[in-house]
Amino acid sequence: MARKSSKRIWWIVGGIVVLLVAGLFGAKQAGYIGQPKPTEVEFTKVKRADIIERVSASGKVQPEVEVKLSPDVSGEITNLYVAEGDSVVKGQLLLKIRPDNYESLMARAQAAVNSSKANHEQTKALVLQAEAKLSQSKTIYDRNKKLYNDKVISASDFEQFSSNYDIAKQDLESSKANVSAALFNIKSAEASLRDAAENLRKTTIFAPVSGIISLLNVEVGERVVGTSQMAGTEMMRIANLSNMEVRVNVNENDIVRVTLGDTAEIDVDAYSASGRKFKGIVKEIANTAAGLASSTSTSAASTSTDAVTEFEVKVKILNTSFSDLMATRSKRSYPFKPGMTASVEIITNRKDKVISVPIASVTTRNNAPAVDDKDKKPEEAEPEKLKGQKEEAIKEVIFVAVNGKAEMREVKTGISDFENIEILSGLKEGDEIISGPYIVVSKTLKTGDIVEKKKEEVKKDDKKSNEN
Repeated sequence: MARKSSKRIWWIVGGIVVLLVAGLFGAKQAGYIGQPKPTEVEFTKVKRADIIERVSASGKVQPEVEVKLSPDVSGEITNLYVAEGDSVVKGQLLLKIRPDNYESLMARAQAAVNSSKANHEQTKALVLQAEAKLSQSKTIYDRNKKLYNDKVISASDFEQFSSNYDIAKQDLESSKANVSAALFNIKSAEASLRDAAENLRKTTIFAPVSGIISLLNVEVGERVVGTSQMAGTEMMRIANLSNMEVRVNVNENDIVRVTLGDTAEIDVDAYSASGRKFKGIVKEIANTAAGLASSTSTSAASTSTDAVTEFEVKVKILNTSFSDLMATRSKRSYPFKPGMTASVEIITNRKDKVISVPIASVTTRNNAPAVDDKDKKPEEAEPEKLKGQKEEAIKEVIFVAVNGKAEMREVKTGISDFENIEILSGLKEGDEIISGPYIVVSKTLKTGDIVEKKKEEVKKDDKKSNEN
């Protein structure tokens, strides 16, 4: 009995072993064991979409025309006829600077002119006297010359008369020169008079343009400094607040895509709460990087490799986009004020119904082999061969799901927005691609990897089907 019992145990053990081997074999064939663990990914269909390429930047709202007023003469402000926010027209009186000193200078200059004119008349009289003396000296000289020729007078006497005649001629020339000098003195005095009159005129300040007093820095009684060689005290600013623009700095990588006339969407922070956006158009693009236009010197910060090079772009805010706001305001109130913060999205390109994929699904791969046929490192390869490899080393790729495995395809891309990117070649509409996770697509995924839909997505799909 014991022997039969032992055989039965061996048969049972043998059967269990056979079942285990068969199970392991079946599991391996089915791919449950002995296969790499599938990578969980997100799938997306290639579809057509509208793509709007934009360049984003932020800056400040400023008037298109803003004039800063500084005096040309120094002094105390005695009268101020405007307040901040007032509307003014070209030629309107704005303020007066105390004119006392400049009136005194003008009176002194006028006196100098009169004195110069009197001196001129005096020199003209001296010329007439010199001409009379010359005529008299010539008569005496001619008479005594005849007497000398007749040997009536001595040579020494004749030399005296000749010398007097030459002196009379020199006196006449000198008198005429004094007349010319007096004329120049008159012109100089008159120039000083004009200068004094102009300085006196500049004590009264008029509006050079029409607009709004957007900034007023002075009060009655304050002293201002004025000079014609440099900017003096900034007294006020006049701006046309009905024509506004946003001045933004655009990165050098984006500025090449911006052109004059591009449309833009403007989001002014003051109106962000209401969701209001305004339309704009690019009216000016700087040719010199911001910060270098006013100075040719380069600081350590500007020469640093980490420094960001930006170019100023002026975007005009179209009046039609805020005409309704103007209609609800008084004449002295405008929807925008200088210095308001705004962000701008410049539309540089637009394509409708183009083949596109999520921008995160496009990545790059290095096409150059890590080692050559002789197991050499790339830097040890022949220079010509290595150069050719580097030229084609980087390529844009997308991973497509084929029979549960990832397959890498090279693509050519076009414009992009914040979500999608245009595919010019390499894919067709309806292809199923792997769109995420980003770190998997960009770093770890390679051709032949087994992929499966992320469990979270599977649950969402099941939930949607149950709801339907």
